[in-house]
Amino acid sequence: MTEANAPTIEPVLPLREASGCAFDVLSLGEVMLRLDPGEGRIRTARSFRVFEGGGEYNVARSIRRVFGLRSALVTALAENEVGHLLEELILAGGVDTTFIRWVPYDGIGRTVRNGLNFTERGFGVRGALGVSDRGNSAASQLAAGQVDWEHIFGELGVRWFHTGGIFAGLSTTAPEVAHEAMLAARRHDTVVSYDLNYRPSLWQASGGAERAQEVNRQLAPLVDVMIGNEEDFTAALGLSVDLIDEQLTNLDVESFKRMIETAGDLYPNLRVVATTLRSVKTATINDWGAIAWSRGGDYVEATHRPDLQILDRVGGGDSFAAGLAYGLIATGDLQQAVELGAAHGALAMSTPGDTSTATLDEVLVLVGGRGARVQR
Repeated sequence: MTEANAPTIEPVLPLREASGCAFDVLSLGEVMLRLDPGEGRIRTARSFRVFEGGGEYNVARSIRRVFGLRSALVTALAENEVGHLLEELILAGGVDTTFIRWVPYDGIGRTVRNGLNFTERGFGVRGALGVSDRGNSAASQLAAGQVDWEHIFGELGVRWFHTGGIFAGLSTTAPEVAHEAMLAARRHDTVVSYDLNYRPSLWQASGGAERAQEVNRQLAPLVDVMIGNEEDFTAALGLSVDLIDEQLTNLDVESFKRMIETAGDLYPNLRVVATTLRSVKTATINDWGAIAWSRGGDYVEATHRPDLQILDRVGGGDSFAAGLAYGLIATGDLQQAVELGAAHGALAMSTPGDTSTATLDEVLVLVGGRGARVQR
């Protein structure tokens, strides 16, 4: 599906014209080098497969590589061989690298470095495990005033800006960068999406969930589209845990609806709120779905996929966010967008790595209800 053959409907979100913008989607976030031990464990590995990944970056990559729109990234990298490896991987993903800020390397990483992320996929009763090594990373040291947002949003033009709670949790300066970017985006009528993406390890040394809530509540009034899961809305935004099944043993859609309504009531600027619905049976079998809400509209729910088999769950939520954004850009229809997001997330978790290797045709086939029969 493309904008050319999209149905004529009243779009959920007003978007800038594509012809007046250099990019459809711009993401702000850190890109780390993911070291994957495959089927094994980090502690016993003798070799690792290398991927790139980052919560906000993954969205920009999928927007370009899977959905065929124009995307760019704002981040920072230490200028050394690891940084240029990351650049090579980003370029392979088709994301514009114009706005990467290169920081001089001090030789050993004392003052600046590139982030590493060791990730086990998990299997059966053994859950996925991530070990980040990203302190003093170049992206975490981005500060207000270093990026010319007026040039990006005002002169070049961007239709959709995406960032999230992972970037905001990197340092004390990162929320300030996100804040100035969101203000500039709104001045130029760019849609702002924000994935809460709560990671306890990011916040544990800087105030925990309380600090995460403080930061996210400061940024939330500048958001048009808020995305998350049950932990994101409760731990990262401070909504009451009484609204959901605390054991997370089933997908209580009505509780999630009340959670979304609460977010909409607290932040009247929100136009769309979307959440994935995941019930973890084992590391490799999850129930998977999604719901979304638009102001002035109603709830829509994606096709529910019970007992979804998963190879690598990392990046599933980012792939949902990318599909949702694409659907809203290309069709303006929330039902179609949430279906695209959920289908894309399901496909992304069928392959290793943070980033999606799906094609748009595969996403549309899954949205259309066709199964996993061999393609010949």
